[in-house]
Amino acid sequence: MRIIVAGLVGRYPWGGVTWCSLMYLLGLRALGHDVYYLEDTRECNFDPEINSPATDCNYALRYINEALAPFALADRWRYIDFLEKGYGIGDQQWQQICKSADLLIVLSGGVWKWRDEYLSIPKKVFIDSDPGFTQFSIEAAGRSAERTGDVGWYVEFLRQYDHLFTFGANIGAHGNTIPTCGLDWILTTQPVMTDLWRPGNLPARQVWTTVMTWQIESFENIGGNKDQEFLKILNLSRRCQEKTTGPALEIAVNGPRQFLSDNGWRCTDAMAISADLWRYHNYITSSRGEFSVAKHTYVVTNSGWFSDRTACYLSAGKPAVVQETGLSSWLPTGEGLLTWSTEDEAIDCLLQAEKDYSRHGKAARDLALEYLACEKVLPTLLEKSLS
Repeated sequence: MRIIVAGLVGRYPWGGVTWCSLMYLLGLRALGHDVYYLEDTRECNFDPEINSPATDCNYALRYINEALAPFALADRWRYIDFLEKGYGIGDQQWQQICKSADLLIVLSGGVWKWRDEYLSIPKKVFIDSDPGFTQFSIEAAGRSAERTGDVGWYVEFLRQYDHLFTFGANIGAHGNTIPTCGLDWILTTQPVMTDLWRPGNLPARQVWTTVMTWQIESFENIGGNKDQEFLKILNLSRRCQEKTTGPALEIAVNGPRQFLSDNGWRCTDAMAISADLWRYHNYITSSRGEFSVAKHTYVVTNSGWFSDRTACYLSAGKPAVVQETGLSSWLPTGEGLLTWSTEDEAIDCLLQAEKDYSRHGKAARDLALEYLACEKVLPTLLEKSLS
């Protein structure tokens, strides 16, 4: 099949975001499909060189090409800036590619405008990577429509898709508080290229890490962020330091590093770590494991959300100690992947992983191979997309 994958590589030129799109592109290609990358967000891209959104898209164009070129995708991308100007593949060639495409996969936000060439593609699917935030936004639009009669562009946009997928595994299940909004949400998860994220031969740094944003800028006034959940374990690093065998913790964070340092946390700049995909890759693969919190909305709704970043740690043979979001309803936990809900539970999980680190490292890799590998996730996604 000819498949177009729309993502946010240029809009948010960070390693983690880049790997999300890359693993769909590379995974689908490995399955024998003809793949192209698209970005049509109707927004300015963020430019790290000026540390703000830019009306000049040169940084985004350069970044996209540098990210895709090593994987023989340099001539397989199309970027449309906020002024509607296209780059990469030329206009006429792109029209022909769309006419011959079988499937359009839009990763949250990769396309925010329906064009005739997109609508002509036989199957179109949306992948919701922000469960809760997406549905609460739709619900808010519905309430607004009751007052004004205008259902809103966001809802109309989503109605054009043949299928809606979500990382919220528990949406629609008992105990989950995310509204379905009358839509059919199909479970999927971020695929990982396990051959690109494999255990290395070099000894890992003796520090547990994560990469995180303190508060997201999108979905303003919809749901809560990691800042709320992190306060629940604010004393954890200091408590670990007091233990003779306590693990060392470090967070690469886009947030209040001085405040976190004052409370015993070792911090580094998330923007610097994420400046390119290989720096991000090396940070994860050189870590001892991952310790992380989830966004408040993921936790309080029992969403079942699971992090694409954590998938990379596991694939690299790094145990992960992560906050429970209801993910244990569909992923096995206890070996390699351990979940916590309180600070005491988080410390216990870290100590368990340290006590038998080799066993947990092997279990982490095995879990990724069994549940998260591209060859496991993508065939099911395609089967449901084409139904």
